[in-house]
Amino acid sequence: MVQTFTRGQKSPISSFTTGTDLYIGVQLISPGVTWDISCFGLDADDKLSDDSYFIFFNQPKSPEGSIQKLGEQSGDTDSFRAILDSVPEKISRLSFCAAVDGSGTAGQLQSGYFRLVAGGQEVMRYSFTGADFGPERAIIICDLYRKGVWRVGAVGQGFSGGLADLIRDYGGQVDDEPPAEAPPAPAPAPGFAPPPPSGPAPGFAPPPGASAPPQQPAGYPGQGYPQPAPTQGFPAQGLPPQPGYPPQQPGYGQAPPGPPQPMPGELLPSQSERVQPGVMVSLQKYREAPTTGRWTKQNGKLVKLTLGPEAYARRGSMVAYQGNVEFSYKGSGGLRAFFDNAVTGQGLKLMTCKGQGEVFLAEDAVDLHIVELQGQSLCINANNILALDASLHTEVQRIESPGIPGGGMFHLLVSGQGTVVVMTRGTPVTLMCQGPTFADMNAVVAWTAGMRVSVSTQVRVSRQVYAGASGESVALQFMGMQGHFVVVQPYEV
Repeated sequence: MVQTFTRGQKSPISSFTTGTDLYIGVQLISPGVTWDISCFGLDADDKLSDDSYFIFFNQPKSPEGSIQKLGEQSGDTDSFRAILDSVPEKISRLSFCAAVDGSGTAGQLQSGYFRLVAGGQEVMRYSFTGADFGPERAIIICDLYRKGVWRVGAVGQGFSGGLADLIRDYGGQVDDEPPAEAPPAPAPAPGFAPPPPSGPAPGFAPPPGASAPPQQPAGYPGQGYPQPAPTQGFPAQGLPPQPGYPPQQPGYGQAPPGPPQPMPGELLPSQSERVQPGVMVSLQKYREAPTTGRWTKQNGKLVKLTLGPEAYARRGSMVAYQGNVEFSYKGSGGLRAFFDNAVTGQGLKLMTCKGQGEVFLAEDAVDLHIVELQGQSLCINANNILALDASLHTEVQRIESPGIPGGGMFHLLVSGQGTVVVMTRGTPVTLMCQGPTFADMNAVVAWTAGMRVSVSTQVRVSRQVYAGASGESVALQFMGMQGHFVVVQPYEV
């Protein structure tokens, strides 16, 4: 079964294939435009620290052979082989990019895709069109990267420069064009000389410089390496939009660096033509951060959600949005009572965000933290949740104790594949629980699932006593094995 990706989506490769010897195919349908497709082997700082891992038409293979450029085949404009188990540890990311050779822009793309093939079977595909880009001359298409395990991320980000500028942006060096040769000195004027004696007439010979026509790139010569079957069911023009993530309007996304250029189609408000230099100098440092995934941190107190699949966000946390976005103020499924504050008394009221566009979220200028769950489970205080992917599994749980006002403390158990945005007041601290750990109930933000949690009323914390306060604190005791932790904030809700 082929895993269909949308822009910004990330996933461990092991979630859809156990193979590590992968065929990578890239197709770009853009009549009249020629593309150079290449792979950048980047280090942990996302820099091209070793030029021998820049795989392109003049260098089709890495030193140890773990990354190879195979050329056009099987319906793909270009193709590569990546043996992930053999990629050196110093290479943390394989970034597959395309740059226009000559005239043209990314906005002229009729259709394109990036696909992974394992054992001759296609297992992953990310499709895109020129509507996702504008006047950019290069595209960062997809990344294979290490984060514990090898993962794949659909980037789909335009780049205003060409291939040389892309290399420089990754920290590589580009040889300058050789200077033009000086014209030869004029020959001296001929003097007097008699004509040479006549000889035989010259025979037939091919003109100098003739060469054999270039050969088509051959497939990988290794024994037993299966090649993918030709693409079927995908016409050359007009690929349909991927489910859950309609194609974005022209110009939607990040404004490319450099001087302003006209964008095809209607522009969103934040992407209109730049004002003249000097007017926004003081505001330049507050410009919108480029989109790096589904959830992008704009600063420490504001995040941007790029919609595709639905997401939940705390009611009233939307500070701005762009595009066709719909907000639904309803609960969902088993969480309805929790969302509507019918059971807990401290309820988490959420809204559903769906449609096409970007939503900017914040809450009282608190600190925000993007937490990515890859099958793990995390218990989070209801007061500290700002937003989460609708794909996550959620369950309301209660810690019961007569020492807690109301007889118990409610929290949300979040698990599965997705992202949750957690709020804290101030910089939090993560405490590893290799023994009994006590934390004020009102300062606890989150903890790993699977620990034994109980209530201790024997702990008294010195605090200023005011009218209506007892001065007594209820503490939670956490008992867990190695690897468990609890997160606390320097603030009591």
